[in-house]
Amino acid sequence: MSQLIAVRNANGIVVAADSKALDSDTSGNITEYSINRLIKLSDRTAILAGGAVAGENMCRALKEFIAEERLRDVEAVYTAALPFLASEYQQFMRKSCEVLPFDPIHHIHFILAGYSGKNKRNPFQLYLLWTKKKLPQLDGDEISAAFSVPRLIRLEHSLNQMAHSDASLEKVYTEVRLGMERQAEIQEDVAGPMAYAVITRDGFQRKE
Repeated sequence: MSQLIAVRNANGIVVAADSKALDSDTSGNITEYSINRLIKLSDRTAILAGGAVAGENMCRALKEFIAEERLRDVEAVYTAALPFLASEYQQFMRKSCEVLPFDPIHHIHFILAGYSGKNKRNPFQLYLLWTKKKLPQLDGDEISAAFSVPRLIRLEHSLNQMAHSDASLEKVYTEVRLGMERQAEIQEDVAGPMAYAVITRDGFQRKE
């Protein structure tokens, strides 16, 4: 369905996503798509969309909203993004379940990443937006250091160690990239092209 990875330390944030997505029609036929799961929201923030194909469109709609509201810092973007995406997700679920039986293929989750110029103690922040309590309700939790969806415990352990030692972002990026490539080799539901980016005090930068 998708693979998302995010990690932060004192030097910044590294995020990654694959591009494979699946969708079903009223007859139950499954179609494979290649979508952009990594969307830049502002010069300081980005969002990863995991799960259903509709997640990309939700993030693009959020990007337009963020631009209209002229939001930059991650706290402000998160405060706006959670109710916005919750509303979008509820509409998606209501519309989907009118014509399709509920299926895990409809699940959508997001990781919001960004920098705050106002928060000196915690300038780099990560948030998981997911159906924590009950579908179709969307909730948010802060991510302390490294996180992946689906969970990659060994990779998270390695990335958490690198985060706590404030390893350079280049080293973190290399570890993340190797982790994504390994998943693509062993998991049929994970496929490129892969998307990578870093967020530093200078802002968002997409990696080749």
